[in-house]
Amino acid sequence: MSDKQYSRLTRNIMALGLAGLLALTSCASTDAGTNANGSGKVLSDAQILDDPKAFQGPSTAKLTSSDIDPVADNPQPELPVTITDAQDNQVTITDVSRILPMDLYGTSSRIVFDLGLGDNVVGRDTSTTFEQAQDLPLVTQDGHELNAEAILQLAPSVIITDSSLGPWDVVEQMRQAGIPVIVLGAERSLETSADMIKQIATALGVPEEGEVLAERTENEISDISAQIKEVAPQGGDRLRMLMLYARGQSGIYYIFGEGSGADSLITSLGGIDVADEIGWKGMKPMTDEAMVDAAPDLIIMMTGGLESVGGVDGIVESVPAVGLTPAGENKRIVDMNDSNLLSFGPNSPAVLEALSVAVYAPEMAE
Repeated sequence: MSDKQYSRLTRNIMALGLAGLLALTSCASTDAGTNANGSGKVLSDAQILDDPKAFQGPSTAKLTSSDIDPVADNPQPELPVTITDAQDNQVTITDVSRILPMDLYGTSSRIVFDLGLGDNVVGRDTSTTFEQAQDLPLVTQDGHELNAEAILQLAPSVIITDSSLGPWDVVEQMRQAGIPVIVLGAERSLETSADMIKQIATALGVPEEGEVLAERTENEISDISAQIKEVAPQGGDRLRMLMLYARGQSGIYYIFGEGSGADSLITSLGGIDVADEIGWKGMKPMTDEAMVDAAPDLIIMMTGGLESVGGVDGIVESVPAVGLTPAGENKRIVDMNDSNLLSFGPNSPAVLEALSVAVYAPEMAE
């Protein structure tokens, strides 16, 4: 899937309520992220289920920690830097003293902090909830909608974003104001995490730190992936998984398929991506037929989305097609904090581990 196609899908789902849902659950998401510190379990200490398909009941994936771990202290950027961004714009960066990273899941902010440039960050988006950024002013006060006045008041020397936030007129307004704006590619997955880190590091004049952070992230992903491979069933015994987005107040349900990032997570969890089996591309509205045909053993959801439909009992009752699947019959739904689930980047290894514990050692996840 191309960046343009993915961006269009992202804008469509946001228009139907994804940004609104995250806005409604942003307070809950922040609390969940804070409470998760130290409360999650690592896979190596977990009591693995003998038969993951036989387990009944929901579980919540909790991070062991969301703390920032910079690869450098006060790195010295080498500037100026000229790059070509994802929209084929040539952007020259001469000053990184006032950085404004912003996207739907707070990934850009996390990367900038882990590069060691957190002291240069002047604002945050709603999804940037880790402790070190809590006191920064919001530029998305109305859910995930960019506020031009709030951004201009911060006088950023460089903006890092992607097409997941809008309205896009605000981004264009920042360019017209003379602020260098770097637009990243919209497609996110475990496999693209390292590239995104390197792109941001290069743009900010700290490519060496980017290489270190990218390598660390890849090594940690490889390590937890190897652990998952040891505990996940093989062949036909693998769990059939599906990621479902919900906003119950509006009756909106989306299945996340190929190219959405969900496929990358599910495969890395040792599961079968059933959305791929039924030919689901990107993010598309759920149909009863598609859900029944997919027949997932386990459904992954954002915590806020699950809460919006009244929890596990609520979704089984309000969406009968879910109740007709093995996952619905066994109430086998794994939820995770909205701001963490698809936050690909330095946080990816911790997200993958938390999900693996919730899937293969659910009694330890509580």
